[in-house]
Amino acid sequence: MGILVAMIFFLMGCSVKKMAMRQVGDALAGTGSTFSSENDPELVREALPFSLKLMEGLLSEIPDHQGLRLATTSAYVQYAYAFLQLDADILDDTDFEAAQALRKRAVNLFKRARDYGLRGLEIRLPGFYHQLQSSPEKAIERLQVEDVPILYWTSAAWAGWINLSKEHPDRIAEIPMMEALMDRALALDDAWNDGAIHNFMITYAFVRQGAEQEPVKVATYHYRMAMEYAQGRQLGPHVAMAESVAIQTQDSPLFRELLGKALAFDVDACPETRLVNLLMQRRAQWLLDHEDDLILPDLEDLPVIE
Repeated sequence: MGILVAMIFFLMGCSVKKMAMRQVGDALAGTGSTFSSENDPELVREALPFSLKLMEGLLSEIPDHQGLRLATTSAYVQYAYAFLQLDADILDDTDFEAAQALRKRAVNLFKRARDYGLRGLEIRLPGFYHQLQSSPEKAIERLQVEDVPILYWTSAAWAGWINLSKEHPDRIAEIPMMEALMDRALALDDAWNDGAIHNFMITYAFVRQGAEQEPVKVATYHYRMAMEYAQGRQLGPHVAMAESVAIQTQDSPLFRELLGKALAFDVDACPETRLVNLLMQRRAQWLLDHEDDLILPDLEDLPVIE
């Protein structure tokens, strides 16, 4: 009888522990809104690593907590992009080795984010990853509108990982799987998160292989849709359009116009997107400062050599 009572108390203790972990997981899964309204990007830079490791630790105990898994995936993607990849671009001018070190870290974290996202999809849809490898078009048919957030962040992580892995050309073979996830997210709910999927597609239009339409037309369409869904809450589409269409077409007036709009944007007008808009303004200013490196002058403007 004593052994039975001890077992009951042990099981109760485990249950209470799991419940407490899930409550913490629920709280951490909702921290995105706290960070997104922050007006001090450096504070977020310093705070995120602790939050990420805490979320990872909890996921090892409650791996089926989908809200926490989504939050971990998205947080790693955003940290890798905003505080590693973009910083690396800025450092290129002054410290190339340090910039490469940041990119190496970003590659690692993008892959970590991708793996967390894929594991979440696998938990919900057993056998999904194997099917995605063998037949991406067939695999994505199983995905529903509730999967859009994890689809977006997983494919964004995948794209970041591939993009920064140029010394590993074998990873190009994974592009069809990444594209299948993002395309499915777009088809299921293209308005999600202020048109974030359209914003991704603005830039991706110029690297997509086998596209039937001209990339400028595709990117312009996605820009218009992203702006429509954002309804004045996001300046990211301006920056994406400047980095893609304006640079690819070497259109200096368009480049300056788009970045001017981004820099004139009132980040305090929409507190819930303040952080990402501040980061995008930083990117816009860097791009504008490097216009001479990105867009060649017109031949008519060059001095005539007698």
